[in-house]
Amino acid sequence: MNVSVGFFHWEDQKGASIEWVIHLIIHPMSTKSSPHKAGSGRAASSQRRERASDHRMAGSPAPVAFRPIHTRRAFEEICGRIREQLARGALKPGDKLPPERDLAQQLGVSRNVLREALRSLEMAGVLRLQKGVKGGAFVQEGDTSRMNVVMRDMLSLGTISIRELSEARVQVLDLVVRLACANARQADFEALQANVERTELFTREGRLLERVECAREFYKLLGLACGNKVIAMITDAVTEIHMRFVYAKVASSGVAMTRLGERRRQFLAALRERNAVAAARLMRSHLGAVQKMLEQDPGAMSLQIALAEINSGMKS
Repeated sequence: MNVSVGFFHWEDQKGASIEWVIHLIIHPMSTKSSPHKAGSGRAASSQRRERASDHRMAGSPAPVAFRPIHTRRAFEEICGRIREQLARGALKPGDKLPPERDLAQQLGVSRNVLREALRSLEMAGVLRLQKGVKGGAFVQEGDTSRMNVVMRDMLSLGTISIRELSEARVQVLDLVVRLACANARQADFEALQANVERTELFTREGRLLERVECAREFYKLLGLACGNKVIAMITDAVTEIHMRFVYAKVASSGVAMTRLGERRRQFLAALRERNAVAAARLMRSHLGAVQKMLEQDPGAMSLQIALAEINSGMKS
């Protein structure tokens, strides 16, 4: 018996191919196949075995099984269509969508389903729904406050911690300060200067809660001065939540940062000089002092207390 190395290329003394015999067993109707076709079958079979062997040697996993795709709910499909028009530029901020009856007919859905989609887009800050004779669905300008809501919800759900929020704020503001030193315009300096003056006025008059509002505005102006809208949005999100804790602390205890006006003037002077190192150092020092003030009263660091105080006073 003669056995050659390879995939089942095994011949007996009479030269019969065992592979061919197996083929006959599996496919009995092919007994009349010509020797030429048999050779082709051996080559194809050998190639398939080699490919299978390669996959085994490479450690490839078994083929992944996918479940059938189910159609999305109608209102989600409508939201997707409207967002697609926004992405293409066919719809722009301020544009009015077709009347409800016409839009429902175009989309082939009921008016109730359409209303559900429009309300969803309104909650997402994409549309503004207006009632009345001149009402309708209008495309909104970008609403950056949506990020604030998402961040607050994540904090409420425990997805992120107060400690993480504080650390993120320090790092983000460090970047903002450095960018503002490079990119701030004269109009930015003037807006910040006016804010510092109001801060000093509220301090003298003991209007501490209004001073907290002023501080909130200060960080918003600083974010705008950095010249990057994305970073400004992130700054606004982390600062808005943190200022809620500050507001709760001041409202519950009457304690507030001393020398805030002086600190603000020193910082603004470094910013005007475009001294990034000095401005960043002053900002880090101030944020550290604020954190210590908050930690003196652990109750003020409760999100529930902060939100309760906000609802009764501070603007959201």
